[in-house]
Amino acid sequence: MASIPLVVTCTSCHMFSLAFSVSGEGFTCDKCREVVRLTEKILELESRIQSLFEDSKSVRTVENILDASNVSAHSSVPVENPLQLGNFVTVRRHSRRTKHHSSVPIKVSNRFAPLSDAPTEKPAESALVIGDSIVRNVNIEARATIVKCLPGARAPDIKSNLNVLAKTNRKFSKIVIHVGTNDVRLRQSEITKDNIKEVCELAKTMSDTVIFSGPLTAYRGDEIYSRLSSLNGWLSEWCLQNNIDFINNWKSFEGRPDLLKRDGLHPSWDGVSLLSRNLAHSLNNAKV
Repeated sequence: MASIPLVVTCTSCHMFSLAFSVSGEGFTCDKCREVVRLTEKILELESRIQSLFEDSKSVRTVENILDASNVSAHSSVPVENPLQLGNFVTVRRHSRRTKHHSSVPIKVSNRFAPLSDAPTEKPAESALVIGDSIVRNVNIEARATIVKCLPGARAPDIKSNLNVLAKTNRKFSKIVIHVGTNDVRLRQSEITKDNIKEVCELAKTMSDTVIFSGPLTAYRGDEIYSRLSSLNGWLSEWCLQNNIDFINNWKSFEGRPDLLKRDGLHPSWDGVSLLSRNLAHSLNNAKV
């Protein structure tokens, strides 16, 4: 006598099927059994991937330790020292060394041209304007004036570049420093003040006339506006007390958003012209 199939329900998907026998644990259809098999396979693969990832992480850790050991063992030159005397350098964190070396010659150059090649006059007779990206397009008509822009620079970066020149006994008739906008973003007012003091003291050893160009008004939110305003107020008093000429750009740019670019930070072409005039006026009238 032929067996009669039974109508059963899958314990997983609850779909009806026909089966000739059902185990005590219940009925599971073919599709659900396949899903269970694939799920177990996926879990197994995930476990293997995680194991490989942990092994790779351990290898990278060992490589980093070996790289650090090699750098400390072979490096004898301070980070601040340039590859060629007279060049500007910007102190920044170095990226990891590449492990692949190309046989194609690579031209190495510093985006800040050597000061020794810039003026035609004697170094001691030239004036130096050094600052962050605010002075990028500044054009000074005063005779023998060198303008050096260090994008993104803070006070310690200006000091590092001046240090390079100081080690070669470079002297200037006047030095103008413009920095502070990037410093206030750190929200460390007292540290910023100390850094600016150190820059100015170093500049005094290189020139009898040091001028500080104050920050521009910024329209990038109340916080940066307030911090720059506070820095400007402190600078105007501190410079006066320490025999440093001060250019109060704040008065010229206050209430004039048209003098700034859309970013509310860098000067527009009209702003650059005004800043250039402020710097030139101070250079021409500063006591030597």
